[in-house]
Amino acid sequence: MSRSRETQAMSSSEAGLLASACVFGAALLGGFLRRALPKEHLSQESMDAVKLAMALVATMTALVLGLLVASAKDSYDAQRSEVIQLAAKVSFLDRVLANYGQESAAARAVLRLGVERAIARIWPQDKTRHAQLDPEPSRAEPLYELIQTLSPHNDEQRALKTQALTMIAEIAQIRWLLLEQTGSAISTLLLLVVVFWLAVIFLSFGLFAPSNGTVIAALMISAFSVSCAVLLILELDRPFDGFIQISSQPMRTALQHLGQ
Repeated sequence: MSRSRETQAMSSSEAGLLASACVFGAALLGGFLRRALPKEHLSQESMDAVKLAMALVATMTALVLGLLVASAKDSYDAQRSEVIQLAAKVSFLDRVLANYGQESAAARAVLRLGVERAIARIWPQDKTRHAQLDPEPSRAEPLYELIQTLSPHNDEQRALKTQALTMIAEIAQIRWLLLEQTGSAISTLLLLVVVFWLAVIFLSFGLFAPSNGTVIAALMISAFSVSCAVLLILELDRPFDGFIQISSQPMRTALQHLGQ
């Protein structure tokens, strides 16, 4: 079942806080191990070897984390582009029907109502409701039938009718594409591996860093900062339900021009 927007946004926040707790907890564990290990394990040679190993882990973490952010951003940008295309096609369809003549007035009214319903479903006023991308409840089929019933009187109207029917199919295709893209583009396992690598890195920080308030505060801030990357990835992966949400402005702008 679909979860509410609030639940999904909270899940992203909880995931970020959990990642922060795991990373900072690893740093505290490193400080505990520092006191428990024999002194020969904390020699300069040991520190140098651990630093080299952690440099390799840090490099892998940076690469994978960058790939995850890029993947989430690409998915977000693709869906944002589709929303803009949807708004543009709706506006152009209305102009095509307007050029057809007064016979298309009923179809234009149904188109406007369908856009209003789509905006209300995808960007509901009630923030606890989940975005509904399913195009089935839209007014696409009645609109298609209304345009089919139009009787062109000349070649220009026949061309406009054909163009309108083609655009309805394209609009429906975009709506279905948005629905099919609602699944996550991010591998949960890969995200967990990145958090594990970050925890290992912070474990090494705590292992060799002195245990004082300044160091602990710095490690806490650093852990929170890197966990924000996890939050960013999850938010970009939910473009209609998270804090970083695709704007409804293109569709609302198109709605303002319908019927004019």
